[in-house]
Amino acid sequence: MNIGLFTDTYFPQVSGVATSIKTLRHELEKQGHQVYIFTTTDPHVEKDVYERNIFRFPSVPFVSFTDRRIAFRGLLHAYQLAKELNLDIVHTQTEFSMGLIGKFVARAMKIPCIHTYHTMYEDYLHYVANGKILKPVHVKQMTLAFCSHLDGVVAPSERVIDTLKGYGVKAPIRVIPTGIDLEQYEPDENELNVREKYQIPADAPMMLSLSRVAYEKNIKEIIDGFTSILKQVPSAYLMIVGDGPAKADLEQQTHDLGLDDHVIFTGEINNNEVSAFYHATNLFVSASDSESQGLTYIEALAADKKIVVKSSPYTDELLQDPELGATFKTQDEMVEKMIYYLKHDKIMDHAVLNQTLKQVSSETFGERIIEFYRDARFNYEEIHESSADTSH
Repeated sequence: MNIGLFTDTYFPQVSGVATSIKTLRHELEKQGHQVYIFTTTDPHVEKDVYERNIFRFPSVPFVSFTDRRIAFRGLLHAYQLAKELNLDIVHTQTEFSMGLIGKFVARAMKIPCIHTYHTMYEDYLHYVANGKILKPVHVKQMTLAFCSHLDGVVAPSERVIDTLKGYGVKAPIRVIPTGIDLEQYEPDENELNVREKYQIPADAPMMLSLSRVAYEKNIKEIIDGFTSILKQVPSAYLMIVGDGPAKADLEQQTHDLGLDDHVIFTGEINNNEVSAFYHATNLFVSASDSESQGLTYIEALAADKKIVVKSSPYTDELLQDPELGATFKTQDEMVEKMIYYLKHDKIMDHAVLNQTLKQVSSETFGERIIEFYRDARFNYEEIHESSADTSH
């Protein structure tokens, strides 16, 4: 198949969506399909640089979320490209500029359009005028408008499908967790020595938070709880990996609590170094309640690390076995479970781990997406053949 992926965000931008699309592209190409990325320009990519099967459209930074971009033209150009490439299916990854262009292309070419609903927008309303303009009802209206006349929607988790059904989305929805390239997180003797670089003792218990450093990630709760953790595990460290709008406030919070010697902020890191940070830690932690798919949770497990994360239908299902980690609902519960795993840092039960990871491997992800594409194309052809027969 010739597949067009339409997205507002792609590498070198760092996000779970970009990672998901890169993984999907890799798996689809491994299966012999041709994959073309239709995305926005990026200030970190020079105009004349060749990127295989990637087409970039003029864009500007998104309001109040400047590390994401919105295309402002290119609709007809995208259609012309799609015709030349003879696309069989369009798979949109955004509800905004490139997603709307993708829908137009699919309709104009009379081919099916599948969409992945990556983002729980109700968790991000504060980015626009501090939540004073956009309300949850507007998210519902926007979602319903975009999801109309789609041939299928991919929901990365049960939380997403429940939300979409609650909004009243009528398109066929299938839960397909984003896959992880498991081999990428195997130890490498040549990888960065994180503890040496940041001067953390080799035997010191270390917790890792790795994400965009944004307010909805609720890293503040982890730092607050870390004061209690240090009372019982005084040699512990907390490493906060990533960058984002909340970083300055979190650094100030750390300083005010007198935690500067035990909390380390790395800022943005190279994508190739991510697995080294997982390998250097004892426990991955997250207090975010805005995750639609929790890619970093799976990455940490793939790197053989237990995790303690905020309770949700997705994480509660993922962590049914305490050998993998645990979920929490309150800060006291979070602190209790983090202390437990720091004090009982025993080897992971790999039988349990492998069974869990098999369900979210990149190969399984690619296979399930292709199956959805084929079903969507079959249904699309049936519907349009029936319409043609009726018109006669």
